[in-house]
Amino acid sequence: MLFFLSPAIWVLLAAVLVQLSYAAYYFLPFARRPPEPTTGPDEEPVSVLVCAHNELDNLRRLLPLILQQDYPPGFELVLIDDRSTDDTVRYVQQLTQYYPHVRLVTVTRTPDGLAPKKYALTLGIKTARYPRLLFTDADCIPATNQWLRYMQRGFSRPAEIVLGYSAYAEEPGFLNKLIRFETLLSGAQYLSFAWRGQPYMGVGRNLGYTRQVFQLTKGFASHIRSLSGDDDLLVQDAVQRGARVAVVAEPGAHTLSEPATTWSAWWRQKRRHLSAGRSYRLADRLRIGTFMGANLVFYGTAIGLLFSRPDWVPLATVCLLRTAAMLAVFHQLGRRLDTRLPPLWLPVLDAVYFFYYLALGISLFLYRTLRWK
Repeated sequence: MLFFLSPAIWVLLAAVLVQLSYAAYYFLPFARRPPEPTTGPDEEPVSVLVCAHNELDNLRRLLPLILQQDYPPGFELVLIDDRSTDDTVRYVQQLTQYYPHVRLVTVTRTPDGLAPKKYALTLGIKTARYPRLLFTDADCIPATNQWLRYMQRGFSRPAEIVLGYSAYAEEPGFLNKLIRFETLLSGAQYLSFAWRGQPYMGVGRNLGYTRQVFQLTKGFASHIRSLSGDDDLLVQDAVQRGARVAVVAEPGAHTLSEPATTWSAWWRQKRRHLSAGRSYRLADRLRIGTFMGANLVFYGTAIGLLFSRPDWVPLATVCLLRTAAMLAVFHQLGRRLDTRLPPLWLPVLDAVYFFYYLALGISLFLYRTLRWK
């Protein structure tokens, strides 16, 4: 009886099998890995770098939390003021009077043609005292006062790049649920792929690397004119040159960000993030594209069958099995990455996200202009 199924059902089954293979090889083993220790034998001082452009309110929230980090080996905080017109400089100068390990780097102008954030980060990295560098954004906060301890532990595995996870704050509304779902799925991909020895990106909201890696890749030289990619394209360059990558996914090592509050703001943010993907290595694009493509094929085929004369029993069976498997996988990933989403919403979020992703891809293909702050 199985061999008499329609070709569309076979396509549906193939798409589900691809998704399940990713879950079995990447997602579930990563989600079930044992917790990592907080401390190690070779802790060293760390330079924490934050680049900000007119982010005074966010800095008032973030910087005290960084200064309260429990990290006995010591650290310095390098704030890079990127052409701010608010009172950022005055606020940080006040901090330097009380905290000698706070340093201010001021950028007054960006050379023509260079990406502002990458240029500002380059100046900050040149100023940093320590060889281990840890990065976050002004609109983030560390989840705990152990963030530094956890993230620096990755360097001792040994590794030159440390990938962390940055979640978004929970707020009411469907958009917030969708943003947190997308963040969970994206984090599951880049962290689990790296854990399997196939790193391809990191997020600047929670990323560490050594000065040696920055010099090895000649900084952002290969993409200094591209507005996006100060995190993922640097990881791409470093991995191609043999840099070792560690994953630190403990909840105590997370950072927490404020999510976009409008669809248009999230659309612009995601366009900027996805625009760097065309510069990824072919193997990485194929690996990511196969997973995303399988999901799109599944939904496209399932919707097409609904408007034809389907065999309802196999269609319903395949869809129910996929839904059950998806719920189990995302439950495990949510526990690992400390991101709780309402189970009944997951099938809806999954479907909406993949069609939103398709729309983003079409948008980037047709209209490639991006803007920065």
